Amino acid sequence: MPAPEQFRVGLIQMSCSADPEKNLEHAMDMVRDAAGRGAQVVCLPELFLTQYFCQREDAALFDLAEPIPGPTTTLLSQLARQQKIVLIASLFEKRALGVYHNTAAVLDADGKLAGIYRKMHIPDDPLYYEKFYFTPGDLGYRAFDTAVGRVGTLICWDQWYPEGARLTALSGAHVLFYPTAIGWHPAEKEQYGAAQQDAWRTMQRAHAIANGVYVAAVNRVGHETGNIRGKQTFGAGLDFWGTSFLCDPFGAVIAEASSDREEILIGEVSLRKLEEVRRNWPFLRDRRIDSYAAITNRLLD
Repeated sequence: MPAPEQFRVGLIQMSCSADPEKNLEHAMDMVRDAAGRGAQVVCLPELFLTQYFCQREDAALFDLAEPIPGPTTTLLSQLARQQKIVLIASLFEKRALGVYHNTAAVLDADGKLAGIYRKMHIPDDPLYYEKFYFTPGDLGYRAFDTAVGRVGTLICWDQWYPEGARLTALSGAHVLFYPTAIGWHPAEKEQYGAAQQDAWRTMQRAHAIANGVYVAAVNRVGHETGNIRGKQTFGAGLDFWGTSFLCDPFGAVIAEASSDREEILIGEVSLRKLEEVRRNWPFLRDRRIDSYAAITNRLLD
């Protein structure tokens, strides 16, 4: 069956509690709601099963990880098949004993696992201690054939790197999904908050323009202290800024959420629009691929 010329995207902006089981149930309810509103591909935020646990280094938290396929993907696969949707979910993957990844599972509308993407760029910043938990991805930048066509996914810190967006677009993705967990340190919010949020939004709109693709950024919302079943980080926590959005291939924002509440965003993707933009702004055509070899160097001396 050929992919549709148009399809609807659903983005789940949610808050996360200290109870992973409740978060999964809540996420599944929101996915059903999005499907009921006509979404044909739905994306959840980064590591939606828990509060953002990377605010501390705690070896006991490796117990949160699970294999893919595993218990959560089994339930989400059933949900995707029941709702006849493509579903993208970021999970804490246990690949082997002592090897863990931050991984996006892409589940097709028949419930089958279309593929996985392992987060390539791993941050290490105050309250974002991801290098402690996650091995960098080794699958490269990928696009997946689904019931709605080819889609690509990257994860959070990947969104600052034009190389990842470019390679995923060159793989044929029509939409780049960025499940995300990004927010403010409360003490910095007043001074730097607006600039940080604007840079985040601008960067992803730039990916859309430079590559002629739709971009969907899917963030969580609310204040979190990394509380997992009653055990939390000592400190001020993080204020996740929401504002999930979908933009078109020239960076125009189609739908955008608030900064302070849960929402389900619905927006339409049009392959005709994508082709129209690429015909008029043929950035991919005019690339000088013969001149870019040096991009693989760390620096040019």
